[in-house]
Amino acid sequence: MPPLRTALFQSSGTPGDVAANLEALDHAAARAAASGARLLVTSEMYLTGYAIGDAVPRLAEPADGPGARAVDALAARYGIAVLYGYPERAGELIHNATRLVGPDGTALAHYRKTHLFGEFEHTWFTPGEQAVVQAELDGVRVGLLICYDVEFPENVRAHALAGTDLLAVPTAQMHPFQFVAESVVPVRAFESQMYIAYVNRTGPEGAFEFVGLSCLAGPDGAVRARAGRGEELVTGDVDPALLTASRATNPYLADRRPELYGPLAHRA
Repeated sequence: MPPLRTALFQSSGTPGDVAANLEALDHAAARAAASGARLLVTSEMYLTGYAIGDAVPRLAEPADGPGARAVDALAARYGIAVLYGYPERAGELIHNATRLVGPDGTALAHYRKTHLFGEFEHTWFTPGEQAVVQAELDGVRVGLLICYDVEFPENVRAHALAGTDLLAVPTAQMHPFQFVAESVVPVRAFESQMYIAYVNRTGPEGAFEFVGLSCLAGPDGAVRARAGRGEELVTGDVDPALLTASRATNPYLADRRPELYGPLAHRA
């Protein structure tokens, strides 16, 4: 299989302005598709902005809402798959969610953040209950997590055991935790033998300062693409041949002894 060129759209957009964020996403999708990318990944809560406070209930929408239909249309227009973050309304509940749309505009996967971070998220969101969500794109198995989720090695290992090739992680990584983008994400990719596309917000937003540093890390721990601190679109390739070779030589998954690990999942 040929490499899956993946574009990382590092942007905070315009918090509170869905129309402006959709317009910026349209431009990013056009640029990404022109570069040969087949997948465009955005940041956490891209559609509405992250630090939107008590506007969360007003801006939250169903998984098939108007924002979703707009993203479906632009994905089909440029022939590129799009993964974007947004607040999802599901009846009386609101989830911090991400949705993957195929290059023909068809919904491929939907994930709700399972590990909420900080007072803001615990105030407004209900955590999801499905640990592993995946979809196939051009022969690559794409898995979904959101921000804080990737900082739990159990989450990433669950994806590895389920066969995820590329873990796409919209994020809102803030100061002073930039070491996650710089160090933790490449290590996660190495220890679980997969690619990780980690796509951050950038700059000040409400009480937060987002650090950028989005990256595409490979199964050898090397970073294939890295953004700086400002708004940026970077691309890198997810190479199935490298995955196969790396998994053949790295013994982590083969050498696991799961019979020893049961108590670890329940220890306080």
